[in-house]
Amino acid sequence: MSFSTEERGNPNTLSYRVFYKNSDGMYISPFHDIPMYADEAQNIFHMVVEVPRWTNAKMEIATKDPLNPLKQDVKKGNLRYVANVFPHKGYIWNYGAIPQTWEDPGHTDCDTACCGDNDPIDVCEIGSKICVRGEIIKVKVLGVLAMIDEGETDWKVIAINVDDPEAKDLNDISDVQRLKPGYLEATVDWFRRYKVPDGKPENQFAFNGEFKDKDFAIKTIKSTHNFWKALLSQQTNTECLSCKNTCMSKPGSPFYFSPDEAKAVVDGTSPCGDPGSIPDLVDKWFYYEK
Repeated sequence: MSFSTEERGNPNTLSYRVFYKNSDGMYISPFHDIPMYADEAQNIFHMVVEVPRWTNAKMEIATKDPLNPLKQDVKKGNLRYVANVFPHKGYIWNYGAIPQTWEDPGHTDCDTACCGDNDPIDVCEIGSKICVRGEIIKVKVLGVLAMIDEGETDWKVIAINVDDPEAKDLNDISDVQRLKPGYLEATVDWFRRYKVPDGKPENQFAFNGEFKDKDFAIKTIKSTHNFWKALLSQQTNTECLSCKNTCMSKPGSPFYFSPDEAKAVVDGTSPCGDPGSIPDLVDKWFYYEK
């Protein structure tokens, strides 16, 4: 199973989008049409890479837009870039999401006592390779961090690309602590402080900021997959999400997109053009006392 991307609009502008196609050239939704599992028997998952390591543009699956392309988050009409909170530069992992998962905002998590954040579950891929924006990779899950973001549960799965040279040595969160000393501590620090430059308080965590192991992480991912299945079967409120898809729903379903309808969505955007400029502020360091 292979996937490709098609860029539309102008990078670094409000028009920019990354659409997805399957191996048959059909436009698909990365939220709904890419399988969660790359290999269910081995617990290998697909990951949509939204933000390559060391970059700042906050790209994300557009859960409310038709076909759910990648686009850059917007705040007060401006493109959103994550600040460099010293000593971190941009995102410190390849960051993205697992398709066919959803953190239900109507469900109170028994571990965090908070509802979900209405998005697919997030992944921090800690391998040595810097991925490409929009890339679909296969990952081995190692653990998970339970972040509380403005009162919402926002799980952060720790994983590694199965093709990474280090993957054979990393099989659980304890291996990360042993072989990559300081990385997990830096991860907690990054998530705790990354919104402070926007004038928001530090984020909090369940379990006192401790990472849960591989088995707990896989159980959590499976629960968000069940929430996604309930979403597509109309057993739960869609919360303004776009659930249209070309592969998972049958003709006649309110969520079914025909290939022609999907193509029309893409054709309604502008062709890929020259990139816009990136604000100088994106490269500056932000300092504050913890």
